[in-house]
Amino acid sequence: MSRKQQLLKRHRRNKRVVLLLALMVLVLSGVLVAWWLPLLLAVLGWLAHEAWFADHLFYSPREDYLYSFPPFTQQPKVHLDAGRLRLDEGVMLDEGATLILSLRVKSTWLGRFIDPVVVLSGGEYSDRQTFERGVNGVRYLNLSEQGAALTAGELRLRGRFCRLLGGATLWSFAPVDMRHQRVMVIAPHADDAELAAYGLYSQADEAWVVTLTAGEIEAEHYQRMGLDRIEAARLKGRLRAWDSIAVPRWAGVPETHCVQLGYFCLQLAAMQATPGQPQGSREADLSDTRLFRQMNPFALPGDVDGAPTWNNLLADLRELILKARPDVIVLPHPTLDPHPDHLCAHQAVLQALEGLEWQPATLLGYANHLHDNDRWPMGNAGEGVALPPFFDPDRSMQPLSLPLSLRGQRDKAMALGMMHDLQPSAPLKRRVRRLIQRFMAGRVIPVYGENEFFRKAVRRHELFWLLKPSEAKIKHK
Repeated sequence: MSRKQQLLKRHRRNKRVVLLLALMVLVLSGVLVAWWLPLLLAVLGWLAHEAWFADHLFYSPREDYLYSFPPFTQQPKVHLDAGRLRLDEGVMLDEGATLILSLRVKSTWLGRFIDPVVVLSGGEYSDRQTFERGVNGVRYLNLSEQGAALTAGELRLRGRFCRLLGGATLWSFAPVDMRHQRVMVIAPHADDAELAAYGLYSQADEAWVVTLTAGEIEAEHYQRMGLDRIEAARLKGRLRAWDSIAVPRWAGVPETHCVQLGYFCLQLAAMQATPGQPQGSREADLSDTRLFRQMNPFALPGDVDGAPTWNNLLADLRELILKARPDVIVLPHPTLDPHPDHLCAHQAVLQALEGLEWQPATLLGYANHLHDNDRWPMGNAGEGVALPPFFDPDRSMQPLSLPLSLRGQRDKAMALGMMHDLQPSAPLKRRVRRLIQRFMAGRVIPVYGENEFFRKAVRRHELFWLLKPSEAKIKHK
């Protein structure tokens, strides 16, 4: 049983116990006190649940994050004194380095009800990075924009609804400038490239965006327009295929570098299990990918028969890699991002690269979904991105933080706003919960759009992970 399954099982068991105890309290209060008291307590209990206990957090906020960074990573000596973080005398920082600071964060009693925040100030780039309510453990702050303030001795750290207990350790990861390299972003679905890497591909001299699936399922929004289930799925797939080709143009990516492969959502794992067997759409009554590939700028091997097979997917990827010859491939991280299509996308790229004439110099992983915390990155739009929860010290991780200017954040938000899948209104339950959390937990409603991804993805950093050749199982040139 995986860690996530164990945590989910424990969470559900604890929730059943709490609900049973709450029911007993309600019954006793009605019998022993007054008939109306159970109603009042039920309403108050529901409000408390929606405000403070509705997050999907499948670990204890009192657990330490357990990161292991590559051997010989630079550790500039720092000390935290009265809220000011200082480098030891004579220590120099590399310009553009990714700077990660570990320290222990402990929430105050108010930090159990309002999200604890670490405020970074004193330099040109003030920032806020948010952690779990009730946090009491080692956390990792992203100081990548704070190098100048840290060097000048001006960087201040202040806990809001939390205390910083010291033991600060700084890691400095060598800068990797990808702006003058050919970058290919692999997106399992339309919008994954924008969520994870809009800032990166919009700044690259040459960029390609390759989307693997049409993302046609879960089309209830279009069924409400009067379409049946099959028609709605096909319309949604066509719209998302269009999005995957058209939206990167907002960032200056040529139409000839935007490709939609048209495979079917949540079918990649079945394709991988039987590589030569077609796997049709779950909802669109289709077994031919070519409906969603019509806007591609050139033909690919999978266009010959349109069969949704793993073999065709690999052939398409090999053709694209040889045509684009990317220096950098950006793809889902195999450990952090548990979505089945994202995991299969990672594995498909690695398999396509096996024995291929062209090999990228760099593989970068990203995570748009997490195993343990569906609010990560925590905090509000426009704020920094601290490292996510991670509890496997045996696996070496190397972060790479890319700063995104305010203008870049706004452009990214507009790109997400063009994505049809992020446009429908949130369900009533989620809108009510968000309103309750605004007034009872101090959370801010995203200004760029109603979908939660406008809060998660429009940040002052995009966070990637350098994947080692040994992890990628390929040889880099």
